[in-house]
Amino acid sequence: MTIGQAAGLKLGKAVRDAFGTALKELGNEFPTVVTVDGDVGNSTRTEVFAKAFPERGFNVGIAESNMVGVAAGLAAAGKIPVVSSFAAFLTCNAYDQIRMCVAYPHLNVKMVGSHAGISIGEDGASQMAIEDIALMSALPGVAVVVPADAPSTKHLVKGMLEHKGPVYMRCGRIDVPEIYGPDSVLTIGKANQLRDGKNLTIIANGLMVGIALDAAVALEAKGITARVLDLHTVSPIDQEAIVKAVKETGRLVVAEEHLPHGGVGSAVASVTAQLAPCPIEFVNIGNTYAESGDPEGLLKKYGLTAEAIVAAAEKVCSR
Repeated sequence: MTIGQAAGLKLGKAVRDAFGTALKELGNEFPTVVTVDGDVGNSTRTEVFAKAFPERGFNVGIAESNMVGVAAGLAAAGKIPVVSSFAAFLTCNAYDQIRMCVAYPHLNVKMVGSHAGISIGEDGASQMAIEDIALMSALPGVAVVVPADAPSTKHLVKGMLEHKGPVYMRCGRIDVPEIYGPDSVLTIGKANQLRDGKNLTIIANGLMVGIALDAAVALEAKGITARVLDLHTVSPIDQEAIVKAVKETGRLVVAEEHLPHGGVGSAVASVTAQLAPCPIEFVNIGNTYAESGDPEGLLKKYGLTAEAIVAAAEKVCSR
């Protein structure tokens, strides 16, 4: 994996691994936390928590809709359930239960979708969640969080448990570079500026943050300085940071591992249209399903690269 190399970043753990470890480490601090898993805990890493706290880990089998219903019941009884499966199965198979049993009554359920995006690789389109941000952001009162690396995942898992109300956290499968340090501060609803620049701002989250930082290095060699903003929370969105970026840099590029509609790009465009109109270019997988393949090859084939962000930046600077 070459993501982050141009920016001088070292490869770290996958976000899903960091999620499982953080949940276990927070188990004693949050004694009402329980996990509800759909028989994929070895992949989502909820089994790390369940092995440490076996009386607080529940495997309900391959039945995502029932899994969310069980979690809603536990939340109504005062627990903090963390319900987890592959993002495609959790958000698509159980969407009605998420909508009616969790979002509508605003229950304190934490929903973690693992193996999101096309970087799941060889498992193919049926297991690639590429519309999950759109689905979950559409639900009133549901916070939507996308960590970029292992250290930020640790912070955001704690933030998720402290947050009152439903939260959806998107996790990726593959190892990613470390962007944040152990003392970094991340708050749900507040974007983090990782690099300053005056010619444009690149807004990204998840896997695309490391790629955005690589692109910023390449742009600097061309005489274009780019601010990089990690929009780790899609809902509630940090309007203040977006408006500030527009006023100070004038142009935006939004990069995401998602369909073009309903994701980060749509959310950012909604903010700028109302509060700070400006030229914007978008980098995403396009209006298509992806094929099976190795993760890095898929990212290249579907345009989720530093080169694609550089091209979008040059285009937006010419407008």
